[in-house]
Amino acid sequence: MQTRIANWARANMPTREQMERNRFSAPLAARHELWRFTRRSVPRGVAVGLFIGIFAMIPGIQIVGAAVMCLPFRGNIPMAALMTFISIPPTTLFVFLPGAIWVGNKFGFHADLSTVTTLVSKGAGVGEWLGWLGSDAAPSLVLGLGVISLASAVLGYVVSAVGWRWWTARKRRTRLLRMAARDFPE
Repeated sequence: MQTRIANWARANMPTREQMERNRFSAPLAARHELWRFTRRSVPRGVAVGLFIGIFAMIPGIQIVGAAVMCLPFRGNIPMAALMTFISIPPTTLFVFLPGAIWVGNKFGFHADLSTVTTLVSKGAGVGEWLGWLGSDAAPSLVLGLGVISLASAVLGYVVSAVGWRWWTARKRRTRLLRMAARDFPE
């Protein structure tokens, strides 16, 4: 399954050279350090992608926002873009929105979580959602999303940094064992 996904990604993702020819993506593609997988850039890309993916709930904006945020933080753009996919519709509707309202209410706001479930269950239109956001729910939601996205970014940074260190140590240990077996056959 992983090979099928990797093959699909290789076939459909644009190359850096193709992006350099596009006037909008050329500044991002020209900076080679944003595309390398290093021990520093990968955790930064994971953190940026998680933060933008959770905080910016607009699907088209997430990947572009993550790529732009990778510039000052020198994060890995492919990892940041991949991490934005954490906020797919089921996780947004059933995890992040209720969680953000709950966290926002802990800070003294009074957004009603049952209103969100009612709007979701009846398939509310954009006008009804905007009316709900115009109430006391907007500060609660924004503060809750900010706290959840910041906590997720910090946790993602730590987990990916530790995971990177473990993965490279494992590769190094395997390589040393192979070299020792080759140099000192029994």
